[in-house]
Amino acid sequence: MEKGLTMPQDCRHFLHSLRMRSKYALFLAFVVVVFVFIEKENKIISRVSDKLKQIPQSLVDANSTDPALVLAENASLLSLSELDSAFTQLQSRLRNLSLQLGVEPAEQAGEEAAEQEEPRPPAEAPPRRHVLLMATTRTGSSFVGEFFNQQGNIFYLFEPLWHIERTVSFEQGGANAAGSALVYRDVLKQLFLCDLYILEHFITPLPEDHLTQFVFRRGSSRSLCEDPVCTPVVKKVFEKYPCKNRRCGPLNMTLAAEACHRKEHMAVKAVRIRQLEFLQPLAEDPRLDLRVIQLVRDPRAVLASRMVAFADKYETWKKWLAKGQDQLREEEVQRLRGNCESIRLSAELGLRQPAWLRGRYMLVRYEDVALRPLQKAQEMYRFAGIPLTPQVEDWIQKNTQAAHDGIYSTQKNSSEQFEKWRFSMPFKLAQVVQAACGPAMHLFGYRPVQDAASLSNRSVSLLEERGTFWVT
Repeated sequence: MEKGLTMPQDCRHFLHSLRMRSKYALFLAFVVVVFVFIEKENKIISRVSDKLKQIPQSLVDANSTDPALVLAENASLLSLSELDSAFTQLQSRLRNLSLQLGVEPAEQAGEEAAEQEEPRPPAEAPPRRHVLLMATTRTGSSFVGEFFNQQGNIFYLFEPLWHIERTVSFEQGGANAAGSALVYRDVLKQLFLCDLYILEHFITPLPEDHLTQFVFRRGSSRSLCEDPVCTPVVKKVFEKYPCKNRRCGPLNMTLAAEACHRKEHMAVKAVRIRQLEFLQPLAEDPRLDLRVIQLVRDPRAVLASRMVAFADKYETWKKWLAKGQDQLREEEVQRLRGNCESIRLSAELGLRQPAWLRGRYMLVRYEDVALRPLQKAQEMYRFAGIPLTPQVEDWIQKNTQAAHDGIYSTQKNSSEQFEKWRFSMPFKLAQVVQAACGPAMHLFGYRPVQDAASLSNRSVSLLEERGTFWVT
């Protein structure tokens, strides 16, 4: 009985002893692991310490870090918390040394490399300007238009509205005049947007597959004669208005439109837009940045030039001069007066600077351009907000001292030619112009003459100074 009772008691003691030994074994294992970990950390720090001893003393001093704060004399640490603190100080120290040695820390270099890999936003393109050289016939607009035609980053069109005038018939005056102005304006807007296909409806014969050899004065627009718009010549196909310095195939409207989009700016010369007020929708169109340069010339010089260039239209004037009649037909005088008044009213509107036109209008006299071509070109480009290139400056220098002065020439000895008309104009013809165009001449600063001697006397100036009054 006694023996049977003691057996369970022995088992309990044995189990209790086994549990105690297991606890001691786990504790000893934990102590061994911690000891091994500490020994490994000590070895790492010892190696780092040896490396640090090789660093020049000047760099150590510069960092002002005491090694005693990191490593103990026996190369052991008091606790794991001190180990963590030591490594933090060591990392900071190594970063400082790397900066002094001119080497970027790895993590910083990685961050900067990542920043460099990020795509940068594209540089903002300069604003696209849309320049309209607004003039009338025989005012020197072909010559002034070359100032923009010669600049490589401008897509320049020479008189594209000519096709509309030849295709659509408008009667003079009244509602028909307003209707023509609206058609011209709407076509001009599409051209400024590089929609050159709009012209196809007005070209005769109609283009086929967007190809035509009948674009008016194509050779006066460099943009239409450059690669890739200038395509290979097609046999037995001849252009009515060919390029000047090279032979090209029929104009491909698609290629021309693409070239227009590639250019930074656009300029159009037009002598068929007379009323400035009709351009308000273009000035307010958010797709356009319109700049209007109105070019004017002494109306006496304009009439003298037209009587040579358009001789058939001025037979009445020539007969009046030849027969010595006292009176010129009233309808002829009214037509002249109407032209001058249209120009004057547009200029007065521009000079008043309404809100929609503020900063978008400039008035230029041809005579000022002829006397100071480079200066006036610089003023026009400054007004348009387009940098003037040496290419244009060179062209002006070469072509304003030329001896050529044909009816449609853009090469002139400009300072000598602009008043050539006054030495051949009969005085009574000048009197008619001065009477019909007096208000316009006064606004633009053209002096009337009182006798034939003053008209032909070069020392008598016909110009009043205007200065910067013309730039608004």
